[in-house]
Order: sequence, then C-alpha cells, then structure tokens
Amino acid sequence: MLRKLLAALLLAAPATAHADWYEASSGHFVVYSEQNPERLKAFATRLERFDRMFRSLRDMPDPPIGRANRLTVYVVDSKGAVAALAGRQGVAGFYKPRAGGSLAIVPSNSDDGGINALNAQQILQHEYAHHLMWSLTPNTAYPSWYIEGFAETLATTSYERDGSMLLGAPPQYRGRGLLAGNWLPADKLLIADTLKLTDQQRQGLYGRGWLLSHYLNFSGQRQGQLDAYVAAINSGKSLTEAAAVFGDLKALDRELERYKLGRFTVRKIPASMTMAGEVTIRKLTPGEAATMEVRIRSKRGVNAKTAPDVYADAKKAAAPYPDDAGAQLVLAEAAYDARDYAVSEAAADRALAADPKAVDGYVYKAMCRMARARDAKDVAKETWSGIRKIIAAGNRIDPQDPEPLILYYRSYLDQHVQVPAMAKDGLYDAYVYAPQDSGLRLNTATMLLRDRDVIRARQLLAPLAYQPHGRGLAERATLLLAKIDAGDVDGAIALLDGGRGRDEDDDS
Repeated sequence: MLRKLLAALLLAAPATAHADWYEASSGHFVVYSEQNPERLKAFATRLERFDRMFRSLRDMPDPPIGRANRLTVYVVDSKGAVAALAGRQGVAGFYKPRAGGSLAIVPSNSDDGGINALNAQQILQHEYAHHLMWSLTPNTAYPSWYIEGFAETLATTSYERDGSMLLGAPPQYRGRGLLAGNWLPADKLLIADTLKLTDQQRQGLYGRGWLLSHYLNFSGQRQGQLDAYVAAINSGKSLTEAAAVFGDLKALDRELERYKLGRFTVRKIPASMTMAGEVTIRKLTPGEAATMEVRIRSKRGVNAKTAPDVYADAKKAAAPYPDDAGAQLVLAEAAYDARDYAVSEAAADRALAADPKAVDGYVYKAMCRMARARDAKDVAKETWSGIRKIIAAGNRIDPQDPEPLILYYRSYLDQHVQVPAMAKDGLYDAYVYAPQDSGLRLNTATMLLRDRDVIRARQLLAPLAYQPHGRGLAERATLLLAKIDAGDVDGAIALLDGGRGRDEDDDS
C-alpha cells in the first residue's frame, strides 16, 4: 500500500506523469525536476547564489568539486510526496548526507500557498545549511540547538531584484510556536542533546534554537559568547559546563522573550558577494525519465522489506532501455539492494558499455563481486586482485569520488588481510571529500583509533555526539569520547568491537 501511495504522490496526475524531466547542473548542485526549464534554472541559480553568499560571509574557499561530491536535489510534487518518501508525516523536506551521493528531497510547492508557509526554497536552504556546516567546518562540534537554529537562520534568505540578498528574516512558519510559550527554556535548550525531548520540545529546538542563534549573531548583544561556548564544547567540556559562558540562564531567557517581540535585524548582502556560477540545463533521456520515480525511491534508501518492490519496479521501468546508462544504473542499484548480484552486475556492465565513464557502473560491479566473494568465503588473492582492478578503474575516472576509495579500503577488510597504508590514506581522503557522511566519519575514526591516532580520531568523533537526527550514533560517539578523554584507548576500541550505532540522518 505504501508503495502504491508513494507512486501516486510522486506522479500525481497523467499530465505530470508524462511531463519531461530536466537536470540542472552547477558547481555545487545537481537538481532533477519536472519544472519548466526556465524555472528550474532560476531555482538552481538561487541555490548557487546562496552557496556563494555563505562562503563570502565566512571568507571560505571554493575549490572545484567533482560531480560525486555535489548535492543532488530531487524536486517532487508535494509535501505529501516528501512525507511518503521520508516514511513519516509532517516532514516537509529532508537531507541525507552520503559519501558520493548526498541528496535532498523537497517539494515543488508549499501546498497551502499562505504567506507564512514553509516553501520549497526555504526547505532546501535549511537542508543545504546542514550540508555546508558539515562540509566547511567538518571537525567542529556544534550542539543540536545551534545546528537547527543556524539552519533556520539561513533558510529564510531571500533574493532582491538588484541582485542583493537578505539574510536573517524571521521564519514566519515558526511564529505560532514561538509565541505559544517557551517550550525549551535556556537551561534545557543548551543541554537538549542530553534530554529525551517531547514533540513540543523538539519543535522548540527549531524555533527557540533559531531565536537564540539570531540573538547571538545579529543583535550585537553578548558578543563573543557564542564563540566561547562552541570553543568550550570542542575543548572537551560538557554541555552544562559550556553553558556557563552565558552566565545566568534565567536572565538569558528574559532577554530572548523581549527579543522575540521586537524588530529583527536583517542583513543585506550586496550582489557582488552573491554572484552565481553557470547553470546548465539538460533534458533527461527517455530511459532516465522512465526510471526517475523508482530512482528517487531507491536513492532515498530501502530495507529488507521495501527493496523487493523497488527492484520489481526498476526491472519493469528499465527493461525497454538496455542501452541507456542512467536506466541501467537505476536497475543495478535496485538489484544490488535486493541482493540479486548477477542482475546488478549485468546492468552495471550495460551501463559501462553505454557510458565508459560511469563511475557508479564500476562501483556496483565491484560491490557485486565483493558480495559474492564474502558469501562464498572466497579470500583468494586472484579474486580480490580482480576486484581491486575494477575499483581502480572507477577511481581513475574521478579520483575525488569517495565510493571507490571506500571500497578499496573495505576490500582488504573483507578479504581478512592487513590493510596497506595506501588504502588507509584513501579512506581518510574519502572522509575529506565527504565529511558529512556520518558512517564514513565513524569508520575513519575507527581506523584512526586502531592505529592509535587518537587526536585525529577524537576530531572526527566529536561532531557525531551532537547529531540531532542520529540519536543512536550520537550516544555511541559520546561513550567513545568519554573513553578517549579518560585515556582508555583500549576501552574505546573494545566498545567499537561491541557493535555499531544506528545512524538516522533524515532531517525536516
């Protein structure tokens, strides 16, 4: 039933189902949508300007990045479609940080059209703020209230006709919650990561988090306290100890109550700081368009229960397009997730025949070979040497794609042989290219810990402790940090060997 509902939401009407799909490609984004090409280009251009504005304000570098490390955005019909993909109601948009495949899913409209509605641009700006935070300050730990409050501050960025941008407008869609009361007083907000929050308090994490973030960044009051607070957290102090930077928290609450009823400062960013790079538009091939609906479901992520249905739909959608690389890669992914490795590898081969530069073709081909070798308990040198040649072929096409680097490292673990230094360096490089991927971050920190590189391991683990949407992983990182800070590296390694944390990286 969920599969049928999702398909109905994604393809809401016959006219929409047969509409053309387009890709907008730019320096930091790849956007897929059925929007009019001109509207899609304007949408992607605003995203590029948003990225440029943020980097200009923070005086941050902007080196060229490969396609694998750009954020892929899927624009679907409605908030209902987003919620169905997320698997829970009330989700207006979400972001999944993944090595070689970070994605955001947002609606093409806000559904209700009200002036105070949360719209698609704001949703995506919120999600991309997370992506920027993880990517540009990868080794800085921020508490969840600031992660969400900062994202809400950037979400309402607007675009003026003269090319300037306005930063800091209040999120009107949070107004009712902010005015309804103080669901998270400062003494709880600042230590929210240690609490089990009610639904109201979780809403307060966004609204009250925005209010405190805006107050500390825009009001001119309490200058230097935010930096001191973040520095205290990153020096190893507890959240309670770090909160002492703000002094009397009841006084802070009173200030915030006055602030929310006043006029908010909005900063105008001149056009010279928001110049966007080129955006190119491409109409998708018939095979890519035919498989887009199942591609979105597959990229969102499947499990043992949902994978068979996605695979069945992928086979049906891709069958008429055996020579279309995009369609065959969708089939390769869906077949791999359903553990039909023979079909997956065959689809990867067809994709590579159509496009020899399709890195994902090499990735799925290698993953299928690795899975079969693991199932057969095959640790023969010639088997794994052949697998590594496939991985290396993909790496040569795009040396910055994290996935071949991760697979190369993992191939030694799966073969149960010593991992060479080159493979370890490759895994760390993958983390550098994709610091937003929590699983990769944890795996890289694990490698560093086993090699007794405690300083770098701690740097990677600290931000995980405050993931607002990965509670299991955050708890695990917190335990590891406690062991490390106590000088018990062996205890930290033993904890790693005891099991894995659960990563829930959806956002809303």
